[in-house]
Amino acid sequence: MWRIRAATVFVVVIIIIVLLFLNPIVIIPPGFVGVKVLFGKVSPKVLHNGLHIINPLYKVVKMDTRLQAYTMSAAAAEGEIKGDDAIEALTSEGLKIKLDITAWYRLIPEDAPKVYEKIGKDYVSKIVRPLLRTAIRDIAVKHTAEDIYSSKRDVIVDEIHKHSVELAKGKGIEIDKILLRNVKLPKEIEDAINAKIAADQEAQRMQFVLEREKREKQRKIIEAEGIREANRIIAQSLTANYIRWYRIEVLKQLINSPNNTVILLPEDLRSIPVMIPSGSSR
Repeated sequence: MWRIRAATVFVVVIIIIVLLFLNPIVIIPPGFVGVKVLFGKVSPKVLHNGLHIINPLYKVVKMDTRLQAYTMSAAAAEGEIKGDDAIEALTSEGLKIKLDITAWYRLIPEDAPKVYEKIGKDYVSKIVRPLLRTAIRDIAVKHTAEDIYSSKRDVIVDEIHKHSVELAKGKGIEIDKILLRNVKLPKEIEDAINAKIAADQEAQRMQFVLEREKREKQRKIIEAEGIREANRIIAQSLTANYIRWYRIEVLKQLINSPNNTVILLPEDLRSIPVMIPSGSSR
């Protein structure tokens, strides 16, 4: 009996040792998913972050699903590829320009097994980079250098983003945002565009000045018409009786003035009264 028990304990210990050696426990860190592979076959079901007990014969490949940035820049210290990695593109006029861009992207968690099986872990260099370069060149050729350099920059970035999203469909990649960081033009073209922008701004300023002067002219015309109308109304109200009454009121004020002592009034009240100041000799 003791031999059977000893054999049972021995088998259990061997199984435990084998399981520990094969390591059936897998921990997937935050921001990753696990892709299970058994004898070269990829399981379509992913392992999300956390602790998992799985068949120890499975190989688990951890793939990053966090938001990531891919930069292509002319600056040597920037970007995934060192050196001048800016994207060269042609504009609608046939001008060659260089663009520095950064794309925010992520691996779609549920598509991780398909991406690993069809593309591999190096999907960035095989899918993301070519996709971005194609999208940017496809959109740049539809616009002028001036549009890309200045006036329609935001619109063009939005078009590049939408085109990138379309190109990424079905590939397990989500393009979150495109950032156009710099546009490099031939110097003579850049100088010409800057001069044109300055001229346009000056023209807009002059247009504003002209509009302001026009409004001021209109205001003065309205003001003059108001004064003319007021004078017309006043002239119509100046009857002989009103003028006589007004002269009497003014004479009353003169009489009450402490500076005058003698006022000679004409009988018809039409002539100008004579005022003799106080203290003057006759």
